[in-house]
Amino acid sequence: MSQVTYTDHTGASRTVPATVGDSVMETAVRNGVPGIVAECGGSLSCATCHVFVDDADLGNLPAMEEMEDEMLWGAAEDRRDNSRLSCQLKVTDGCDLHVTTPSTQV
Repeated sequence: MSQVTYTDHTGASRTVPATVGDSVMETAVRNGVPGIVAECGGSLSCATCHVFVDDADLGNLPAMEEMEDEMLWGAAEDRRDNSRLSCQLKVTDGCDLHVTTPSTQV
């Protein structure tokens, strides 16, 4: 079973089951996970689903594409080396992904 663990900026964590093919953002919204605003609904036109991916999980993700990279420069909280937009991270079979949400998305 696939799952995503969301940790907020205070350190509180919540693990939720995830459907293969859905995005990490869709999974958060569907499960009421705080810290993911998702203003654009996943159309890659905002940066309100910014997350910091656990360093151990980064190598298991596809490379960031140019548009996502550009959008991250407009994130409310400064981007880091492990920053990604959760709308661009698809859940895969057996996925066990850990992400942290920034203190603010807007």
